[in-house]
Parts: sequence; C-alpha cells; structure tokens
Amino acid sequence: MRPGSHSLSAGLAQIEGTGRFSPCVGVILITMAIISARQRPAELAALAATQGQLVGRAQLRAHGFDADAIGRRITAGRWQPLGRAVVLHTGPVTGRERQWAAVLSVSGRAVIAGRAAAESHGLRGFPDAVIDVVTTIGARPITIDGVRWRRVAYLDDFDVDHVLSPPTIRRGRAFISAASWTPSPRVACGLLAATVQQRLTSATILRRVLLAAGDVRHRRHLLAVLADIEGGADSLSEIDLSKLARRAGLPPPIRQAFRLDASGRRRYLDADFGTFSVEVDGGVHLRPLNYWHDARRQNDLVLGGDPILRFPSIALRLEPEVVIAQLRAADAAFGRLLVTTAR
Repeated sequence: MRPGSHSLSAGLAQIEGTGRFSPCVGVILITMAIISARQRPAELAALAATQGQLVGRAQLRAHGFDADAIGRRITAGRWQPLGRAVVLHTGPVTGRERQWAAVLSVSGRAVIAGRAAAESHGLRGFPDAVIDVVTTIGARPITIDGVRWRRVAYLDDFDVDHVLSPPTIRRGRAFISAASWTPSPRVACGLLAATVQQRLTSATILRRVLLAAGDVRHRRHLLAVLADIEGGADSLSEIDLSKLARRAGLPPPIRQAFRLDASGRRRYLDADFGTFSVEVDGGVHLRPLNYWHDARRQNDLVLGGDPILRFPSIALRLEPEVVIAQLRAADAAFGRLLVTTAR
C-alpha cells in the first residue's frame, strides 16, 4: 500500500461520501456516484435559490437526479428530506424553508395562509409557531412538523399573491383567515383591528372579503369590530350598553348627557348613570389624535369630580360579564360615596 493511500481514500469519500479503505486486501475500494450527463447541478442550484434552497422530488428528476442520486446525497449528509421536498443543506430548517417544503409536497396547488401569510403581508405582533397551508380537497398532503393543512373546495389563480415567495394567499383573505382560525374571539378581533391600525388594509376591504368568505368562525364579532373601526357602530354600542346595564340592575342611562368640566366647558358623555358616567370607544377613538382628545376630555371631567368608566365597544360583546361586574362595582362605590357626602 502506498503511503497516503488511506488519506486519498478519505478524500474521495469526502467528495461523494462513499469511499472506503479495505486493509484486508490492501486496496482502496471506492464506490463513487457516477455523474450522469443528464444531471444539471448548476440549473438545480439556480432553481433552489428561488425556493429557499428547497426542491421537489419531481424537480430533482427533471434535473437528472433519480432516487438513487438523491438517496446517496442524503446518506452522505449533504441534503436532508422535508416532507416530499429536499433541503439542499443539512443545517437548521427555517420557517420560510418549512413553508416551501409544504408547498412543494403537494402535487396540486398549495398556498400559505393564516397568520404566516398575514405576517408575510406585513402584520406584526401575532406570530404563530404553526404554518397554515391551504390546498384543495382532492390533494393528498403529507404530515410535516409545524405545518397545519387546511382544505378548501376551490382555490384558483386569483386567490394567490404571486409576488410573495412561496406562493401566498392574497392580502384580504390572509387577514380574514388569520382572524377566523384564531380560537379566541378577543384575539381574533384584535388581530383584525391591527391590520387596519398598521395601515395594511382598510375596514371596507376586510368587510367585503369577510362577507364573501361565508359562515366563518367569529363572523359576528369580526363584522362588529369592522363596524367599530369604520365608525358606524355608535348607536349599536349604546344599545349593547343599555342591555348590560339592565342585567347589572342599573336604571337606563341618560344618553349623550353633558357635564361641565373643571374649566366650565360643556362635555358630552355616552351614558350618564347619575353617580357615574360611561364612555364607549369605537375603533375611531383608537387613532392617536382621537385617543388624546378623548383622554384629555376625560381628565378634565375627572378633575371636576366626575367618575367615568371607559370600555372599548368590542368589550361589550366579547366580555359582557366583566363589563356588568364593573358597572355594579361602580354603582356600589360611587353610590355609597354620594350617600356619605350627602350626610
């Protein structure tokens, strides 16, 4: 055996991962993968660069890599399988790579949806460890860790945003799916409000998409919060507050009552219960300048001695028991205060 022959064997093994040295016979046994003329590694690398370093099995075959060639590279630790796709590295898999793996693992159309899609469209503050992927009913998706498959009856080209990579559901549907697939109605409404507050879409567009989506989860609550954002739910909120006040055992409030603040200016309030008042904030009140205007007005009234409770309008629908409890507590506290003062 020539000096250094074992290192040569190791070097060749590093190239293809299959070389080995046999001291029994004193020769180097090398089983190297023959590079087929059909294999186009440069073209494959260019394709993988557009797909987050992932390729589908059919794409690999189209570039001349058959099952044996794929298996050798996986065994050698150069590639790793993920779903029905192959990752062209063996490092940690990112969320974006997992998205590509899901899309490439279905023979039919598949697109990213839910919170992952909403995040791709710019939404911040609502991450999800699980990636929602929409595909058609006839597709046969494979189990992939961190991926949740959702089947729909119809998914055409118009539903897909082709600018984003991997293929992602369009903006409006992404936000509605993210909200409707959220278990908590409170979080769902907050998510939908955030899309407008972050200037990613408008309440009008969301309402149109939501109505077209049909009977999705939280539909009634989502429509209500969109009405609040548009500023068209003031009368509805007042009706809700009156119902909750009745359940709390309070008399009907005086609506749009006015009080004089500490400076003697007239301030109108949503509901006056005699010993305290209530203000209901719709979506329009959450805009920075409106919020400061409302806070300043409330501060002036409080400084003038008027106790005031504030509720976001969506709280009247999502957490009515909390509102009722606070109305009762305010009536008890401020009512006792009024009796004590009168004595």
